[in-house]
Amino acid sequence: MSPYLRKVKTRSGATAVQIVETKHGQRVIVEHLGSAHTDAELAALMRAGHDKLHAGQPALELGIDPHGAPVGAVAVVAGTRSKLLMDAIRASWGRLGFTVIDDEAFFQLVAARLVEPTSKRDSIRVINQLGMHAFHENTYYAALRRCMAGDYREQIAKACFTHVWTDAGGDISLLLYDVTTLYFEAENEDDLRKVGFSKERRVDPQIVVGLLVDRSGFPLEIACYEGNKAETATIIPIVKAFQDRHQITDMVVVADAGMLSATNLQALDDAGLRFIVGSRVTKAPHDLAKHFCWHGDHFTDAQIIDTITMRRTKPDPARLDTCDEPVWNPQDHPLAWRAVWQYSRKRAVRDQHTLTAQQNRAQAIIDGLHPPRKARFLKTSGATLTLDHTSLDRARRLTGLKGYVTNITVDTMPADQVISAYHELWHVEQSFRMSKTTSLPDRSSTTPATRSKPT
Repeated sequence: MSPYLRKVKTRSGATAVQIVETKHGQRVIVEHLGSAHTDAELAALMRAGHDKLHAGQPALELGIDPHGAPVGAVAVVAGTRSKLLMDAIRASWGRLGFTVIDDEAFFQLVAARLVEPTSKRDSIRVINQLGMHAFHENTYYAALRRCMAGDYREQIAKACFTHVWTDAGGDISLLLYDVTTLYFEAENEDDLRKVGFSKERRVDPQIVVGLLVDRSGFPLEIACYEGNKAETATIIPIVKAFQDRHQITDMVVVADAGMLSATNLQALDDAGLRFIVGSRVTKAPHDLAKHFCWHGDHFTDAQIIDTITMRRTKPDPARLDTCDEPVWNPQDHPLAWRAVWQYSRKRAVRDQHTLTAQQNRAQAIIDGLHPPRKARFLKTSGATLTLDHTSLDRARRLTGLKGYVTNITVDTMPADQVISAYHELWHVEQSFRMSKTTSLPDRSSTTPATRSKPT
């Protein structure tokens, strides 16, 4: 973002004039020009600031000089407008059918958020720099109230579905789901913003955002939940909301291992939906018991094993009497789901590297090189710390394996297609399109600093 002038009231009542610019969502002071106590002093400082900002601009041969002389001097560009950018945003807004929201203030907030994620108050600066006529701050807060009262989310969701169904070929056979968290620079929790699980070990209040997209990553349904809500508790409400809104009954829902719970899978199956969900590697010893019994730890690169995984009960020990993997179907295996496992040599190398780092971290704590803290493969017995060799050996045995749980029969979708469909999940992360930096706090309302969290 180009540097611009900023006026700030000081404690003494004077007006400070600064040249500032925004870098990665942070407002940075380039130069402090001084403080003014009168209108004349303020005008002089603003004039000096404009001169500094315009210094070095290319000269335009207009045939006049700054004082009206008829020969070859310069003209200074006094202002700019991001016409091309705004025309593109407005055209996309219309093409997607979002013109059902007849609210210019709401559109301006969305446009500002696309260009530079920041607070609602600071969005006025962005809107002005984009060449639009910014409304009063209160108008934007009123737009958010209209957003709630007019259920803009419902209208936008219907427009998104219409776009995919009508303009993009109508492929909603495969839907992808994932979550992210947005944390807030707020001291206290409320009914929505709560301290929850954070991979960055943050203790700020946050919310959980769930996003359902089509196979290309186009958003179809979004919802937010309390910051302490478990990921496994978010997928069913958003999928059912999508079904109820559009009367959809036949689709495949793809989600990662964070959504894997017996309750979720049963609920999806009861709703008549097909699913593909990432499995946890800790389930591999049970799911692949036949392979380990008859073939040991040997896997070939890209090898796929199509088998079953128990829903809630323990597997029958007699399954090891034969070496052939069972072919899942709901009639013959009512207590199991289909499980597809694949081995990758590249993944095995990466997993081994990770395990070595975790082993070294645990050993450093044991040796007193790092302060005591929770770490993987660290076993505590009273005041004694030891390395958990059993868990480490078990984890190394499973490196390179990735599992997928589904209720789709092999006749409908072969194992390689199950894996391929799951690998489309990166489109969800791409679709979040959220800032990875912290915005300046808004004095009138807490500003969210966003973090996209892959799960």
